[in-house]
Amino acid sequence: MNIYVLLKRTFDTEEKITLSNGQINEEGAEFIINPYDEYAVEEAIQIKEEHGANVTVVTVGGEEAEKQLRTALAMGADQAVLINTEEDIDEADQYTTAKIIAEYLKEKEIDLILAGNVAIDGGSGQVGPRVAELLNIPYVTTIIDLQIDGDRVNLVRDVEGDEEKIEATLPLLVTAQQGLNEPRYPSLPGIMKAKKKPLEELELDDLDLDEEDVEAKTKRIEIFLPSERQAGKILEGELDEQVKELVSLLRNEAKVI
Repeated sequence: MNIYVLLKRTFDTEEKITLSNGQINEEGAEFIINPYDEYAVEEAIQIKEEHGANVTVVTVGGEEAEKQLRTALAMGADQAVLINTEEDIDEADQYTTAKIIAEYLKEKEIDLILAGNVAIDGGSGQVGPRVAELLNIPYVTTIIDLQIDGDRVNLVRDVEGDEEKIEATLPLLVTAQQGLNEPRYPSLPGIMKAKKKPLEELELDDLDLDEEDVEAKTKRIEIFLPSERQAGKILEGELDEQVKELVSLLRNEAKVI
């Protein structure tokens, strides 16, 4: 079984985001595997352990992403692919990423592709489904359980507080939701082995792609931080007095009634 995992390098969830000249300031910031992609990596490794599989992690970005790929290798993936676009692309969006990944995968023998449901930086949830559409294979999003029996796959999908059970066949792309599993920490032996595992680096030319082929379909107009929340107000006095004051505040200050 050949499993591919789509992975993105994102800010550490504990990082405080700052802006410099209208751009996100990355200097000194910590980066991690996108948490939802980490569920995808863990699920691929569990499938490998249960059924036997070859697991390849793939990312699009700059050389800095090698660290996150090595982490996935240390968790148990077999090989990694970095499609380096640092020199070729100034502006990218979800279409750009999906087009590049699909071009890399189109000649591969694929049984299963796993991706995170969303990236915590952009939150669009588009890359996985776009890749599936470009490869013309079915996809199921926000999965919280996956069981493989031959070429059949039984899935449980999170649907806003409820669950949906789906039966599908391989090849298939799925996106991982929180609750699918608990990602493992890389062990020391795993970290040592990861240094010797193959990590292939490609560029657009290697995929017979030009910058025009992957030109972004959307344009970022502005990046800004949300405005600071104002302090809350505690109402005191008798209940009927509090109600009158609340109504007055909602009408005159908040202007919602």
